[in-house]
Amino acid sequence: MSYRCGKDTTEQYHSLDIRKLHFNRILRSGRQLTARWSWLGKVTGALVAQREGDCVILHYGYCERASEQWAFGEYRIFLTWTRCNYGGRRPWFVCPGCHSRVAVLYGGHSLFACRRCYGLAYESQRENDCYRALRRAQTIRMRLGGSGSMAEEFPAKPKGMHWSTYLRLVARFTAAERQSSIGMLSRLGVL
Repeated sequence: MSYRCGKDTTEQYHSLDIRKLHFNRILRSGRQLTARWSWLGKVTGALVAQREGDCVILHYGYCERASEQWAFGEYRIFLTWTRCNYGGRRPWFVCPGCHSRVAVLYGGHSLFACRRCYGLAYESQRENDCYRALRRAQTIRMRLGGSGSMAEEFPAKPKGMHWSTYLRLVARFTAAERQSSIGMLSRLGVL
């Protein structure tokens, strides 16, 4: 949840993650990825990606927000590779806008580019302190095998987890829950 206006966020754009392409072996010759994005049940973008030499060819179509007309394009995104410490190689996109090495490209308009080129922020950067603390508390609950609901009972220690780790997570949860509660009560004018 965010209440502040400002930059567009990464969640508002179509994204293409090189790590997922590499993990699913799409970067091998002859393989291709087909992706479709939708919002409120309406398709907003479609993509076919295929590796060709040292680049990925994107056939991309998107629905323009204002006119609701579809626009299409073909883009060539170059790849670069870095060596990993324990062997192997890791792929990266070369951003067409700034030529920097990035893992995720965003497309919502006529070009796939990095987050910095579009001037995008993450949704979490727009959250105020009490919602950020609430999200931290929910993340801890889910890490322990529970749900994100604060109304449910706190999860017990998972099998195989050290007690010291569990107690450290309980302390972090308590601090985050307290910070979230104080923030929400002060927003409501109770404090």
